[in-house]
Amino acid sequence: MRRVIYPGTFDPVTYGHIDIVRRAVALFDEVVVTVAINPSKKPLFTTDERVEMLRESLKEFDSKVIIDSFDGLLVEHAKQVGATAIVRGLRQISDFEFEFQMALMNRKLSGDITTIFLMPHERYTYLNSTVIRNVASLHGDISNFVPPVVHEALKKKFG
Repeated sequence: MRRVIYPGTFDPVTYGHIDIVRRAVALFDEVVVTVAINPSKKPLFTTDERVEMLRESLKEFDSKVIIDSFDGLLVEHAKQVGATAIVRGLRQISDFEFEFQMALMNRKLSGDITTIFLMPHERYTYLNSTVIRNVASLHGDISNFVPPVVHEALKKKFG
């Protein structure tokens, strides 16, 4: 079985993230979508809330997607879940430098885990969680960018 891990903070999950999952599901037998707990970030949603929003948002991939969370080194978590590769989304050139650096570090830490970069559909190249949170905080319409469960959760957070 070919299993891949797709890590992220997913704060919140967007249609861009879901597009990357859709592409990964087409290439691998199983995709572990994992919420990274990053102590240097202050997320809007708790880890449990993000995991639950992912479960609801990705239920169409029921048998091919596993959702979890982790704290620590990504390559160690990848080994724990039996993943042979890490999937990362690249939206634009500015993502590449950071993602390339992380891929090289992960290779140094664990040479048997490969990083695979996937590009989302071009309609999602400008989309990221920070933009969504900012627009939602100003009561802008984000319904075309996030699943309904996320839209509702953001409305609750920002009143």
